[in-house]
Amino acid sequence: MRKTLLLASAAALFALPAHAQTAQSTGSDNSGAQADSGSQNGQDIVVTGHLDEARASVQPSLGATTYAVTNDTIQSLPGGDNVQLDKLVLQLPGVVQDGFGQFHVRGDHGNLQYRINGTILPEGVSSFGQTLSPRIVQNFDLRTGALPAQYGLRTAGIIDITTKNSFDNSGQISLYGGSHDTIQPSFDYGGSSGATNFFVTGSYLHNNLGIEAVSPDRHQIHDRTDQFQGFAYVDHTIGANDRVSLMGGYADQKFQIPNPRGLHPDSGYNVGGVTDFLSNDLNEHQHERTGFAIASYLHDAGRLTLQASLFGRYSGLDYYPDPLGDLLFNGIAQRATKQDFTAGTQVEAVYRLSDAHTLRGGVIVSRDRRDSKTSAQVFPVDDMGNQIGQPITIVDNGADTEWTYSAYLQDEWKLADSFTVNFGARFDRYNGVRSEQQLSPRINIVWQPSAGTTFHAGYSRYFSPPPFSNVADTTIAKFVGTSAAAPALTGDAPYAERQDYFDIGLAQTLTPDLSLTLDAYHRRSRNLIDEGQFGAPIILTPFNFARGKIDGAEANLSYRKRGWTLYGNLAYSKAQGRGIVSGQFNFDPADLAYIDNHYIFLDHDQRWTGSAGATYRFDSGALYGTTLGASMLYGSGLRKDGAVPNGGKLPPYATFNLSASHKFDGPGIAVRFDVINAFDHVYEIRDGSGIGVGAPQYGERRSFYVGITKDF
Repeated sequence: MRKTLLLASAAALFALPAHAQTAQSTGSDNSGAQADSGSQNGQDIVVTGHLDEARASVQPSLGATTYAVTNDTIQSLPGGDNVQLDKLVLQLPGVVQDGFGQFHVRGDHGNLQYRINGTILPEGVSSFGQTLSPRIVQNFDLRTGALPAQYGLRTAGIIDITTKNSFDNSGQISLYGGSHDTIQPSFDYGGSSGATNFFVTGSYLHNNLGIEAVSPDRHQIHDRTDQFQGFAYVDHTIGANDRVSLMGGYADQKFQIPNPRGLHPDSGYNVGGVTDFLSNDLNEHQHERTGFAIASYLHDAGRLTLQASLFGRYSGLDYYPDPLGDLLFNGIAQRATKQDFTAGTQVEAVYRLSDAHTLRGGVIVSRDRRDSKTSAQVFPVDDMGNQIGQPITIVDNGADTEWTYSAYLQDEWKLADSFTVNFGARFDRYNGVRSEQQLSPRINIVWQPSAGTTFHAGYSRYFSPPPFSNVADTTIAKFVGTSAAAPALTGDAPYAERQDYFDIGLAQTLTPDLSLTLDAYHRRSRNLIDEGQFGAPIILTPFNFARGKIDGAEANLSYRKRGWTLYGNLAYSKAQGRGIVSGQFNFDPADLAYIDNHYIFLDHDQRWTGSAGATYRFDSGALYGTTLGASMLYGSGLRKDGAVPNGGKLPPYATFNLSASHKFDGPGIAVRFDVINAFDHVYEIRDGSGIGVGAPQYGERRSFYVGITKDF
């Protein structure tokens, strides 16, 4: 039965949801990758594969909905591993596209947790940048739904990355570029020596579309980006049962803030006699930096498998305004610097008590320190808001520390060959802007009445503190009597969200080549967390709705046979909140009063989301080594303001991408050609209205890219 489900998963471009049985097989895939390496002897191959499988067994899906993406899948999609990771995740069911490289899983604003080889990557301060590159990925899973107890704090989705693991003393260099002055050189290399393996990769990206366009025009003003990403990994196997590993990455990314065309200030402000400024000439910048390191020790012997890790992450963000232009347009020109450093430890273990019972438990402790410095030029104003003097400077600095403690224990109880129950609980506590805690029960049931059919159902109680690095440090009283005064003078610190999550689903192998999954969820929240852009820097700030309700369903159909790989996803979601109970000073009093008595749609609510793709690989004939592919993305439109806050929605859109690639095995050269938005559809992601929404954002116009890769 397990083999049947595993084969069905492997046959899909995006694998079937990996329930309790299929999740256990992740390590076997890694073992196969190692066996292809000619750099190790037979004993090393056996040990490496055994330890990969042991690591994967610590945190299987156990009834959660899991969508898996392999490196082969990444390469077959338009852009391959040259695109940002968020573009790949958008092809998964229930994932909604937003601006600034954001995406939303099942109606949550963020609330995502990234793991690398099973270890949590802490959150950091960022708005546009992507810390992780697809070049490091052997495969990754998106896990969502009613998650088992090992997953907590960030629960909308778990993006669990397994790094590349075929270390055969080889590498490749690549050059990719095209539209928008894009140029992107990259390299990677992996090798081994005895019991030690290593992998390193790096890339540089330059283009003139660093942030989503603010107008439908093909060419944007002042939207250049320069980005560097690097990653290194090394592991050493100690005997047959132990392995230590160290990995780290760094990203340095600079962005120009794109300018709208042809606008002039109309607020009546005056700076030294200057009252006019053309928006084309604005010069705002944002610089983001992130570095992380993870050290892990893995032990596997008999019934017990344990992984202990130390992790740390530094992130920094600097926003540089246009002093004159921002003052005349907005009444504030704010220079802002934010830094955040998180360090912690994670210890997780699995103990196979008997054939019927498998126990899993863990402890995670972290410390997060954030610092914020702002210097804002503003106008003094009278009671009517009229300027009464030249700009003054207000300095507003702050710092805070948060400690987070988590522990969990659960039992995977196999009542019969076809019926498994996983039940447990986790305890979470944090001391930061508030001190809160919760004991969260979890239960999942997986039933396989036949070889090709799997039902799952689950309930999870969730506890999600506000993203500490993004909590605002603004001192509201300092800006009273200025052009940057808040709409109100009071506001509570954000609360942790508490949620009841119900999920039910079916995975069905219709034929050996065709697979179907269906899933539905029902969520009710207290202190639902949302985020918005309320200040001049492009930094999102968390706030809470008193109540939240999110419901949805999604379907995935996958087919693979004789060189063809096809998939299609369709998702429905409805996300609403009522009553603002934190950060009230950011909101217009009339909006606050309405939301206190009415449910409104969340700004990132999108009723229908779809994606699809097709790939054909020529395995013989004159076109042997050639792959042709296409993908599409559909959205029914995010929210905008209407008669009430977030009461309208943007028009629906569908975009299509094309790809062609060819591998010349002899010289080890691969070439590719990609077309993004092939039909040049002009569509808005945001129109600039809605709660906490900044400037308008448009999707990328038709673009052409070419790439060449050389193995060495």
